[in-house]
Amino acid sequence: MSTDTHGRVTGRDPDDDPLLVVARFEGRNRLRMTAVLAVLFSLFGLLYVWVGPQMIDAGFSELLDAMPPVVTELFGFESLESIEGLLASEFYTLGWIVGLGGYLAYTAAGTVAGDLRDERMDTVLSGPVPRRSVLLGKFLAVLVPIAALNVVVPVVLYVASLTIGESLSVVDLAIVHAFSIPYLLFWSAGGILLGVVVRRGRAAGRVALGLLFFSWLFESVISTTEYDWLGALSPVRYFDPPGILVDGTYDIAGAGLLLAGAVVALGLGQYWFRRRDL
Repeated sequence: MSTDTHGRVTGRDPDDDPLLVVARFEGRNRLRMTAVLAVLFSLFGLLYVWVGPQMIDAGFSELLDAMPPVVTELFGFESLESIEGLLASEFYTLGWIVGLGGYLAYTAAGTVAGDLRDERMDTVLSGPVPRRSVLLGKFLAVLVPIAALNVVVPVVLYVASLTIGESLSVVDLAIVHAFSIPYLLFWSAGGILLGVVVRRGRAAGRVALGLLFFSWLFESVISTTEYDWLGALSPVRYFDPPGILVDGTYDIAGAGLLLAGAVVALGLGQYWFRRRDL
């Protein structure tokens, strides 16, 4: 409860809102792993920045010409003639699309399904906590690693590029990370939906991780065939780091579709969660 300047009770303290309580609790639980991920992804990116000039000078473009088209599509090898192309093809494909997206999908699914499996969810809901607040709070907690990594990593990459005389574009870096947010939110919401549906702890996380990995493989393989249009079914198609960093093209509609997909997935998760017995 909160009081006014005369000591009168005015209602419940906003800090006691169940949604915020769950979000803060889950967010704090993610702080340590977020710090670890920030260090790991920063070191991973630094590796590419530091070895980038040597790889470019070594003439890897000729090697790309000899690669099968599916390999080029799989790893986004559109260009290795610049530090931007190298980061887009290697770091953001493996790091952001597969690595970070997979981590968020896996942990989002696991945190819901694990609570259901171990009956911790019963304990949480035994208090005055609406089911709606539990899932939304867990989803909001995912913003902790998403926000932290999308701030720390581009700063590290930019500063590192200055030290080797290969200044990256601040604008392009900011845009590629901004466009990664809808993609990461989509897989986070999808993970929460799978956690509600599968309800088997790590199994839910594995399903979420498997779906992301399949989506990545499917879009890469199908885009080299006459059925390229089927790649539109894959969320991976709508986040294109090489397009942003190398070509300067921005898929605003794709980002909108990913955000809409995140809303739909979270809404379905809420619907299923409210109507299923725990």
